[in-house]
Amino acid sequence: MVPFAGYELPLHYSGRGAIKEHLHTREAASLFDIGHMGVVDVRRDRSSETGLGIGAALESVLPASLVDLQPGRQRYSFLTNGQGGISDDVMVANYGDGWTMVVNAACKHQDVAYLRSTLPAGITAELREDLSLLALQGPASEDALTALGADVAGMAFMGVATVTLGGVDVRCSRSGYTGEDGFELVVPGARAADLAGMLLEVAGVEPAGLAARDSLRLEAGLCLYGADLDPTTSPVEAGLTWAVARRRREGGGFPGWARMAAELESGPARRRVGILPAGRRPVRAGAQVEAAGSVVGAVTSGGFGPSTGGPVAMGYVGTDFCEVGTELVLRTGDRMDPATVAALPFVPHRYRR
Repeated sequence: MVPFAGYELPLHYSGRGAIKEHLHTREAASLFDIGHMGVVDVRRDRSSETGLGIGAALESVLPASLVDLQPGRQRYSFLTNGQGGISDDVMVANYGDGWTMVVNAACKHQDVAYLRSTLPAGITAELREDLSLLALQGPASEDALTALGADVAGMAFMGVATVTLGGVDVRCSRSGYTGEDGFELVVPGARAADLAGMLLEVAGVEPAGLAARDSLRLEAGLCLYGADLDPTTSPVEAGLTWAVARRRREGGGFPGWARMAAELESGPARRRVGILPAGRRPVRAGAQVEAAGSVVGAVTSGGFGPSTGGPVAMGYVGTDFCEVGTELVLRTGDRMDPATVAALPFVPHRYRR
């Protein structure tokens, strides 16, 4: 167990280890406890005179296109600040009978305070302390949920629905943080342990901890808030402009749009890239990136990739050094490791399209 954002989380489970948990997720299905994350219900106060729908209201704080987010669908987005940096990255879902945001553990209280102070009058944001989250990830996830009576076979990637699992209604999204097919489940907190136990009784489902979740998302080229994203990092630098619809890129209407527009026109000073260290030694976050005898950036995430069979990393480098194949040197103290810029993801995504 390790401390994380004020919680005690399993790093890995006894007798298994992070590498076995990682590979099992790629091959079958793993259950992750993600109850530390925040579930925020966004509602329209029916007594209010505001004419805005929830999607339009959320567009004032998020750069995603949300006025056209249909019931049963979810989108990835981020809260941006006035300087164009990312305050948090989030998932926004329209369940038809309500909208939900899933936010990061370390940011959830500040996110809710920000939403309450910024959203138009009549739109409310509530942190649901009574709810918890589980993530079932891997190619056998659908079969495991179906075995317990959850009707998920018709769901596509980024689809959401309320399903019955073990006699309990849960909010379900076909998404995850591993690059594999899988589901995230918003469940009543009082029933979370029971539902986890039911899932772990299904053949092929095993528990996995924080270390495997990190190596899986790194191989998939997915950002970790607080490492690869922070309040100084822009969506353009991070390679996340795909999450900003053209209408929002051109028209703005969200905090920090001026910086995004300028970087889209002229290019950012740095970009997030994949980094492939030579040899077998992992290079960790904080390592200095050098090229052509100069410091050109820093590693923000790094470790061993069990699926790739070697070390992998991500970081930010100056735009003159971000082309795939560019030779780099990674410096950690007196240690120097050769590396090259690599395409992301390191392991292809296998989402259910």
